[in-house]
Amino acid sequence: MSVPELTADDMRTDLSTRQAKLKWVIVMDADLPAGRQANAAACIAAGVGRHRPQLLGADAEDADGYRHPGLPWAGCSILAADTATLSALRAKAAEKADVLVVDMPENAQNVRVYDQYLEQIAGTKAADLTYCAVSLLGPRNRVDKLVGKLPLLR
Repeated sequence: MSVPELTADDMRTDLSTRQAKLKWVIVMDADLPAGRQANAAACIAAGVGRHRPQLLGADAEDADGYRHPGLPWAGCSILAADTATLSALRAKAAEKADVLVVDMPENAQNVRVYDQYLEQIAGTKAADLTYCAVSLLGPRNRVDKLVGKLPLLR
């Protein structure tokens, strides 16, 4: 994954998420049960955090002195699509050098041993993977073009 690092100009915590140059979305298989959708979103967010730790804002402290760990300052829209759209979106986004793509193939929710997941993915052609969710993080205009008019997940 050779997506460019975030610059100080990208990381504007003083702007509304709608004004930020950076956009983060997770596109979810709309037909997955709610529990599997929540699992996919959490796992993908962890993957994004691994590759872009700068996405997390500063810890907050409340008036009683309790700390609240930093959250993503860019926000994250959760959109819905069918499996064919997810596969096409992932393929298209992977061609963009300035978009970080983090995906969750269906295999990840079907095994309990991570090494088995790795083996399954290694033995499966990219075109044969089915996705639970795909995350895109990149320039707002590029991400908007990729996700088009996909609806919010309801």
